[in-house]
Amino acid sequence: MTGVNPQGVNVHSFKAPSAIELAHDYLWRTTKMLPQRGRIGIFNRSYYEELTVVRVHASVLGHERLPPGSNTGSTLWKDRYEDVNAFERHMSRNGTLILKFFLNLSKGEQRKRLLKRVDTPDKNWKLSASDVRERAFWDSYQHAYEESLTHTSTEWAPWYVVPADHKWFARVAIASVIVAELEALNLTYPKAGDEQRDTFRGDPEATRGAPEPGA
Repeated sequence: MTGVNPQGVNVHSFKAPSAIELAHDYLWRTTKMLPQRGRIGIFNRSYYEELTVVRVHASVLGHERLPPGSNTGSTLWKDRYEDVNAFERHMSRNGTLILKFFLNLSKGEQRKRLLKRVDTPDKNWKLSASDVRERAFWDSYQHAYEESLTHTSTEWAPWYVVPADHKWFARVAIASVIVAELEALNLTYPKAGDEQRDTFRGDPEATRGAPEPGA
């Protein structure tokens, strides 16, 4: 996105939900960050954490204040897939173009990058013990990802699964999709109407401070 005017782009990173966010439904915190018309919004993580991380760590549901009697079994995930699809359909119908990218990193490459953070002082700030702990749930995450991608890739909000072991390739692939989708919008600069052009052709100095007709 480096070639896009930053005045028209908003980036939001979503971490673990706060107490206030947990007091609302799971779509609330991302819904209020949706871009205005004519702007681009980038979500670094999103409500899809509720279909992946929460599914792997089902104990998290205990903090979400779900209504009494809520089903926490397979029906819950089916309902959430339907909710997300309906939510994205609503956004699409109201003029929002949705592009979803899944960066598919191999387990070996992830290990390599984590070790690089340890061995490279300039990358130490990225170190997180949780990243290492989560590797133990690799297979569970793969299942959750597969289920989410299968059930939420739609005509109006498709998933783009991007091989991400090579960063240069991932960036090229994502940029290519974004450029193609932006070009398909056939965007143009606003055009002045006949009345506006007639106004601009006149002499603004000649009419400035002129008395009202009949004065």
